[in-house]
Amino acid sequence: MRSGKLKNITAASLVVTFLFYSFHLYSSLPVKGKTVTEETSKGKLIWQQYNCNACHQVFGLGGYLGPDLTNTYSLKGPAYITAFLQSGTVTMPNFHLNGQEMNALLAYLQNIDASGNADPRTFTINTNGTIEQ
Repeated sequence: MRSGKLKNITAASLVVTFLFYSFHLYSSLPVKGKTVTEETSKGKLIWQQYNCNACHQVFGLGGYLGPDLTNTYSLKGPAYITAFLQSGTVTMPNFHLNGQEMNALLAYLQNIDASGNADPRTFTINTNGTIEQ
C-alpha cells in the first residue's frame, strides 16, 4: 500500500514540475513580440514550395550543395540575389519566379538576415534551450 502511495506522489510531482517548467519556458520565449509581414510569410512558403532548404542552409541548417543564405541579403544585396534567381547557375535551376514571388522571397531573406548571424560557433546556449549571439 505504501509503495502505491509513493508512486502516486512521485508521478504527481513529476507532472507538476513538467507543467511549471513548460509554462515558464513558453512564457519567456524571446520571439513573442516579433511581427512578421505578410510578404515575409509568402516568401517562406515559396522557400518551402521550391524546397530551397534541400540545397541551401539557414543558420547552418539545411543542404550543403549551395551556400548558407542567412546573411546573403546584407552581404550581397537584393540585386545580386535577384540576378541568381532569374538566371540560375550550373547547379541551381531557374525557377521562373514572377515578380511577386521574387519580392516575397527577397522579403523572407531580408527577414532572416535581420534576425542574426549564421555562425553557430558564436552562439550562447541558454538553459531554457534558446540561443543568443
